[in-house]
Amino acid sequence: MSEQSLIGIERFAVDQKITMMVNRYQIRELDAEGRPGAVLAVAQQKRMAFKEQVTFYTDEDRRTPVFSFRARQRMDLGATYDVTDARGNPLGEFRKDFAQSLLRSTWHLQSAGVDAVGQERDATIALLRRGWELLPVLNDLPSPFLFHFDFADRGTGAVVMSSERRRALRDRYVVTVPGGVLDGRVAAAMAVALDALQSR
Repeated sequence: MSEQSLIGIERFAVDQKITMMVNRYQIRELDAEGRPGAVLAVAQQKRMAFKEQVTFYTDEDRRTPVFSFRARQRMDLGATYDVTDARGNPLGEFRKDFAQSLLRSTWHLQSAGVDAVGQERDATIALLRRGWELLPVLNDLPSPFLFHFDFADRGTGAVVMSSERRRALRDRYVVTVPGGVLDGRVAAAMAVALDALQSR
């Protein structure tokens, strides 16, 4: 993948692969029928890091980083995450709204020309998912609830990004960026964060 592959993209998939020490994600093209195609980026999250960080690479070799997101401070419930390119130039930022997320997960997302708020689409599913996570035995099992997020521009109300979880053995998401208004690298970072950081 070149760094430009995600710029202007309007639809892609995120697939999670869980390993012993890291979480990995593949960002893939989608064809007109929604079938996954070429790998656009591979993301890796180290567990138990001092500061939460996820790096996106060109391919499975993970030799060439192209962008990343990283917490500004040590892990906490209201951390802000900066999205930067491979040279450290800022692309955008996001943070979880802890107070609003007690009932329905809410995120704030900013990038060039975009100032958006994202929430779980279905408030009922949000409450059911929280109930599931509170049960001691069930909490260790994958959630049966398919949760979706919509990010709307704070000024116009227009949706700038949606992430829809699909039913699969491992976590799989379809991400839509209407009109490619949001930088696809920031959209990919946010989509991975919705999975990797959702329980924080």
